[in-house]
Amino acid sequence: QMQLVESGGGLVQAGGSLRLSCAASGRTISTYAMGWFRQAPGKEREFVATITQSGGSAYYADSVKGRFTISRDNAKNTVYLQMNSLKPEDTAVYYCAARWGSAVTTQRYEYWGQGTQVTVSL
Repeated sequence: QMQLVESGGGLVQAGGSLRLSCAASGRTISTYAMGWFRQAPGKEREFVATITQSGGSAYYADSVKGRFTISRDNAKNTVYLQMNSLKPEDTAVYYCAARWGSAVTTQRYEYWGQGTQVTVSL
């Protein structure tokens, strides 16, 4: 089993930045594709970003492309999501997820964290 714990969420003004972290335990993330998803109030959970095992490739939702950057440090068993130029529509609970296999934009990930709240004010 793998446990994922997100941190770094909070309240930020529009145009600001936040860096989310996802610390894994129980298993090494080096053999897992890692992803970030988010769920806004009243909406379904949606894909944000994913990164391959080596970190060599990353994929983003169109809504965050150019503003968010996913990265990973396999030695620290941690994945990050750097979020810049935040908008009110980025307000959501952000979830980290791990997948055995290729990095995909669907929600077919085996392990999920509990989420961290990000609120962007005007």
